[in-house]
Amino acid sequence: MSAHFGTRLRKGAVNTTVAALAVAALAASQAPDVTADGHGRQTAADTPSSADDGSGIGDSATGNSPYYTDLPPLNSPNPAPSESSSTTPAATGTTEAGIPATVLDAYKKAEAELAQSKPGCNLPWQLLAAIGKVESGQARGGNVTADGTTISPILGPVLNGVGFANISDTDNGAYDGDSTYDRAVGPMQFIPSTWAWAGRDGNADGKKDPNNIYDAALAAGHYLCRYDWDMSATSGMRSAILSYNNSTDYLNTVLSWLEYYRKGTHEIPNGTGTVPDNRSDDGTGYTPTSPSTPSTPSTPSTPDTPSKPSTPGKPNTPSTPPSTPTPTPTPTPTPTETVGHLEDAGTAGLTATAGDAFTERISTRAETAAGKAVAKVRIRFTVVGDTDATFTGGESVATIVTDAKGVALAPALQAGEKTGGFTVRATVLGRTLSALDYKATVTARAADTLARTSSTALTCTAGGKFADRVEVKATYKGAVADKVAATATLIKSADDTTTNDKGPYFKDAAGNPVRTLDLQTDANGLLTLPELYADDTAGTYLLRITTTGGATLTVELTVTAAETSTPTPTPSESESTTTAS
Repeated sequence: MSAHFGTRLRKGAVNTTVAALAVAALAASQAPDVTADGHGRQTAADTPSSADDGSGIGDSATGNSPYYTDLPPLNSPNPAPSESSSTTPAATGTTEAGIPATVLDAYKKAEAELAQSKPGCNLPWQLLAAIGKVESGQARGGNVTADGTTISPILGPVLNGVGFANISDTDNGAYDGDSTYDRAVGPMQFIPSTWAWAGRDGNADGKKDPNNIYDAALAAGHYLCRYDWDMSATSGMRSAILSYNNSTDYLNTVLSWLEYYRKGTHEIPNGTGTVPDNRSDDGTGYTPTSPSTPSTPSTPSTPDTPSKPSTPGKPNTPSTPPSTPTPTPTPTPTPTETVGHLEDAGTAGLTATAGDAFTERISTRAETAAGKAVAKVRIRFTVVGDTDATFTGGESVATIVTDAKGVALAPALQAGEKTGGFTVRATVLGRTLSALDYKATVTARAADTLARTSSTALTCTAGGKFADRVEVKATYKGAVADKVAATATLIKSADDTTTNDKGPYFKDAAGNPVRTLDLQTDANGLLTLPELYADDTAGTYLLRITTTGGATLTVELTVTAAETSTPTPTPSESESTTTAS
């Protein structure tokens, strides 16, 4: 890393002082702090702590793993190039301001996706860049392939409780190569248990890979925005960063890089970025290449790297000047009562049609063994089972703090397209208590009414094709019934609904006659059947359409006999007939 105003800045007072300036700049440029959203979701006063949930993981994307502590230079980078020229690496600007091309692209794409899916979060890509710098040095200086996958794995230390958190293996070594303990993985340093629910497919290749910067950056963005925190507010930004790694020094370091990148960055070729030198654990157990190969420190960009100082005690964070908001969030108050169990707080039946939102929300109360409500307890709600249902916003996990009555109200559930049952499990973070399970059901989309959109009679000459196609509209309780499964069958009669073996028919892809079709209504509830053909048998036939939900409509089809012309006798035939008479 380049020299910092002549000498390298180190952890401690200098680190915290420079970071405090970044916090002041951040506060000055953002909206007033957010305090509460009225739904029990966490704000600055409810910042997640490192309290354990019984698994040893805590509420942290990285498991509070070590990180790079290097700070940016005090001199500001040159302004970033305009969007029209941003695809061409710029030759100007400080080395530290440069972000490898693929890594920078991943951050910007994640910001764009979050702007669509979670506009209230106001996530700036510079925050992802700051976290990426602190977690992995921008994927080890942009050491990634063209599709964003790290050329060699980036792994944190073994989280075996020796100097770090104690997190037993949760992925059978699938991500981190360790089947005994977990390790933080990839350019954004997710622990496997967090990636299991927070992982995203950022490059649309059908995989969620923590070693891919597009996937990891998008996952980090969703993780930071998961509590509806607003990144344009100081408290929202602060809470989100601390939820990623619960350390005030970490917060200060990230904020410093955030402000540095906001002043201007430029694109550099992949693999040419600088890699930080100093880590919060002094590099103990850190593996930047592979699980079995110890890391080799990168060659510093300046030859006069100062020697390692004597091991200091943990630096004290200096008090913040009166005019500067303190970067340390208010911790969640410790409950005055001990939680003995969880109780349902009046949740009604959880049922929704596929694609719809559940009208009922899960409500859970934390109680002492004697049944007294316990406030300020963090309840984690997790969607469990073979389902694509999620909480609003696309998350499968939500953590809510109980109110004064000991009640935590989970976010609204959104049904996916998979039908059937699933479970929402409520647990207390930091306590080993029995979980409280809520059963939920997603039913198939349904229609209760079918009606033709036209009153035109459907007729055809034997051996021909019907001029008009059958079109019907499906509704459910008066509303459009979209994406509802339907079956169209040419039946023998009103009393015999078996498939007819003669009369009108549809054609399959090969042109063969078929008299039963499985269909689905469109977004407007409309169902337009394929063209109908008639065989040589004249008569009146019935087409019956049924849907999930019991809607039925019978349509009459008429096939008339083909006209036959009587031949006109020739003159010779007429004469012979007369003579014979």
